[in-house]
Amino acid sequence: MGYRTPAHRAAAVKKARSALLAARRAVLTTHLNADGDGAGSEAALASWLRANGAEAWIINPTGFPDPLRFLMENEDWIVTAGSKRARELCTTADLAVVVDTGEVPRIGRMQDAIRELPTVVIDHHPPGDQPIGGISLRDPLACAAAELVCDVITAADGPWNHYMAQGIYVGLLTDTGGFRFENTTPECHEIAAEMIRLGVSSEAAYERVYGWAPLRKYRLLQYALKTLEHDAEFGITWMAIPGAAYDEVGATANDLEGIVDIPRSIEGTQVGILFRPIKSGEVKMSFRSNGPVDVNVLARRFSGGGHVKASGAVIAGPMESAVETVLAAARQAVARARLDGEVE
Repeated sequence: MGYRTPAHRAAAVKKARSALLAARRAVLTTHLNADGDGAGSEAALASWLRANGAEAWIINPTGFPDPLRFLMENEDWIVTAGSKRARELCTTADLAVVVDTGEVPRIGRMQDAIRELPTVVIDHHPPGDQPIGGISLRDPLACAAAELVCDVITAADGPWNHYMAQGIYVGLLTDTGGFRFENTTPECHEIAAEMIRLGVSSEAAYERVYGWAPLRKYRLLQYALKTLEHDAEFGITWMAIPGAAYDEVGATANDLEGIVDIPRSIEGTQVGILFRPIKSGEVKMSFRSNGPVDVNVLARRFSGGGHVKASGAVIAGPMESAVETVLAAARQAVARARLDGEVE
């Protein structure tokens, strides 16, 4: 492989590799509402651990995304959190592996399920104030958790198969916005090239991830677009998905993928926000930044987090008051960036 692990994280990669290879039964999990990076990293790691003779089971706090099940070598490796089987596996496992997050609140009900297990954390997000303990392979300079998974498998000399390569490629593809975002580094392209050499079809991966969507997603978007608002003074654009619309079209969390890019794409936007109600009665926000405003800092004001350019959080409802509160904080964030000379 032409790609080489950056020197600054080589020691952490070796430590994680050793812990993973020593495991006989591992439970893999990721953040709430798994995305392409979380699911792709899990799929790649599960295949690699199985190829090395260990059991590997994926138990997420929320369901494994249906559109990404093609990443799995065997869908039977996915177990529903809270089920009798999940409890049994977490009780008898000798290792927990948390990918694409390093924060306790982000793994939801899995925090109690894996509390007593030795843990390896593989994450590329900036550190927060409620870190998951254990062996740490964390690097915010990595474009995706999948980059770090590639480091681990490379350090172990494989073995490689199609599912490992495909999971890593999709992790890179999705967390860089189709290789568009600022985190698309030379190393990211080098790994993507290696995965293609290992047999990944870039066209097929794109088609499976971005090339189609159920009609209900666009029905949902119709409702959301009616709420589209733009604050030209501060460069903030937002829209909200009405709860009734969400139920009416039979939408799932998977149908929300990419919708926040609509407000983000409006000319003059510094911060794009999507609001949506969740079953608890709270409101979930997805933040996107087009410029220097750090939406990770913004999200952390509401106990959320993520990346500098893409983050999320949850706030108490109802929708109207949530929107008002969050917009006030977003305006403050833009104003601070202006004072620092980062935003015109």
